[in-house]
Amino acid sequence: MAAEEARLIAVGSQNEAFMIRSLIALLGLIGVIAGAHAQAPLSDEVKAMAEGTWEFSNADRDKRCLLTFRTDPAAKGMRLEFDKGCAALFPFIKEIVGWSLTQNDFLRLLDAKGQSVLEFSEVESRIYEAPRPGEGILFIQASNAVGPPPKEADAMFGDWALMRGGGKPICTMTLANTPAGDDYFALKLKPGCDALVTRFAPTAWQMDRGELVLKNARNVTWRFAEGEGPAWQRVPEGPQPMTLVRQ
Repeated sequence: MAAEEARLIAVGSQNEAFMIRSLIALLGLIGVIAGAHAQAPLSDEVKAMAEGTWEFSNADRDKRCLLTFRTDPAAKGMRLEFDKGCAALFPFIKEIVGWSLTQNDFLRLLDAKGQSVLEFSEVESRIYEAPRPGEGILFIQASNAVGPPPKEADAMFGDWALMRGGGKPICTMTLANTPAGDDYFALKLKPGCDALVTRFAPTAWQMDRGELVLKNARNVTWRFAEGEGPAWQRVPEGPQPMTLVRQ
């Protein structure tokens, strides 16, 4: 009986020793892996992403905020910081906990499970885009490389003069702030407009993707793009260039 008990004790001790050795080996392996991960050198591309701030926006840039990429570890990938107010513009941002840059230059914004909330591809140097259902195309681009945001309607209210070529004004009009339906505002021509303008007879205006659009009752439109200085130039230009200048 005593011999059997001694045998069982010896077996138990061997099992316990084996488990301890296995646990030590496992902890050592985890330490090696963690150390290798922590010591992994950052690529030049990742370092470049961590320089400065980035603009996160929709295609029209009427919704935009700032984003900063960090290189220290996050729950998944590396840490990133969205500016205050980003989540109000893009509610899905709350799902994002980290980021990674793959070898094929895909910029991935990750959720807590390591899955891509968004996967951006680089379309130009330091300009990334990604589709998002319900949002269209989203962009991430270096904030020091983007121009000023496109003008919005509230920056356009007031009197404007239309000029043909480099000559004198051929018409003065008021871009009113009175809604005219379908995201348009009312437009009123002042007396003395040239026949070219009265035949077109614009009655409404709106801002569309940074361009000023004038529309008549027949749904014919003239489009103007912001140029250098105060002038807005008709696009496409056509044989008779026309510009709009604020009065």
